[in-house]
Amino acid sequence: MNSEELSGKRVALLLSGGVDSAVALYELVRQGCQPDCFYIRIAPEAAGNDTWDCAAEEDLEMATAVASKYGCRLEVVDCHREYWDRVTRYTMESVKAGRTPNPDVMCNQLIKFGAFHEKRGHDYDLIATGHYAQTETEGGRKWLTTSPDPVKDQTDFLAQIHDWQLAKAVFPIGHMMKEEVRAIAEREHLVNAHRKDSQGICFLGKINYNDYVRRYLGEQPGPIVERDTGRTIGEHRGLWFHTIGQRKGLGLGGGPWFVIAKDMERNTLYVSHGYDPAEAYRSEFAIRNFHFLTVNELPEVITFKIRHTPEFHRGRIEVRRAFSSPSGRSGGVADGASGGCFLVRSDDPIHGVAPGQFCVVYDSEHHRCFGSGEIKS
Repeated sequence: MNSEELSGKRVALLLSGGVDSAVALYELVRQGCQPDCFYIRIAPEAAGNDTWDCAAEEDLEMATAVASKYGCRLEVVDCHREYWDRVTRYTMESVKAGRTPNPDVMCNQLIKFGAFHEKRGHDYDLIATGHYAQTETEGGRKWLTTSPDPVKDQTDFLAQIHDWQLAKAVFPIGHMMKEEVRAIAEREHLVNAHRKDSQGICFLGKINYNDYVRRYLGEQPGPIVERDTGRTIGEHRGLWFHTIGQRKGLGLGGGPWFVIAKDMERNTLYVSHGYDPAEAYRSEFAIRNFHFLTVNELPEVITFKIRHTPEFHRGRIEVRRAFSSPSGRSGGVADGASGGCFLVRSDDPIHGVAPGQFCVVYDSEHHRCFGSGEIKS
């Protein structure tokens, strides 16, 4: 991001109350931009029930203080209903079906760059956020590229946004390391300089994920079975609280134990004492409904992620089932169409591949992000 990119543009900044978006505001102001700031108010309930401690009041106080410091106006945009209809419903339908959803991914596409745009963002040329991601333009095309901070990089959370959303996106701190962001916040005496990063679901602050799921689906106890022996060794409170590859939170002694499989029909959770069963490792898997960010093409040799970690996997990708592109041509790796089904072949076996996770695809240098698709069962 540079001052030329901002020159003469109306910029909306999503100010969350955290240190990242606060420093994003500082960076915009430093480059001569005076954005309008917006705080998106949501809650897990459709009607905005505040019975849970979502830290929303504290967030808004922090956002208000930061906006005031730089002379920017702050407007609250209510997206309670949209979050319920679009993100919570997707999450609960996915876990109930035995898949592993990613609410943060859908929140970016459907709320930050979706519902907000419908309500207020359409009045602005650019929408800025505190994400750790970058963009670059080549040949008139805008690409989503990774942050230099491998731990904080959030391109995987942005890989489902639409091309028109990416075209309006600006990430003022995307070129920074987290330590730099903290240092700027301290130097500028920002009120949230030492505030801890949120570890919960996007926008839901202190809410624990299992509590979030329990709120809507309740509990459904069933047996935990050791895969190798067929022996019942415990009881789970609901398959939707567990994901393939999970190690912590099983409540079993004599570990470590790993979740190997879930049988939705028998309400049974299968675990193993280690990585021995064949199901624990996958060298290839299919992804469906691939969402392309910039071009409907994928390189044959790729790097990819299946969860939010600093590490990338290397592999190859090939067409599993071709779809007709808008031009009528058959979709493929070099000529795909959103909705296509592909096969990912990893150079190394991967533990914990679970249906519903997003496989995010990058070039061989894990620099440009091409988009993502949902892992099939």
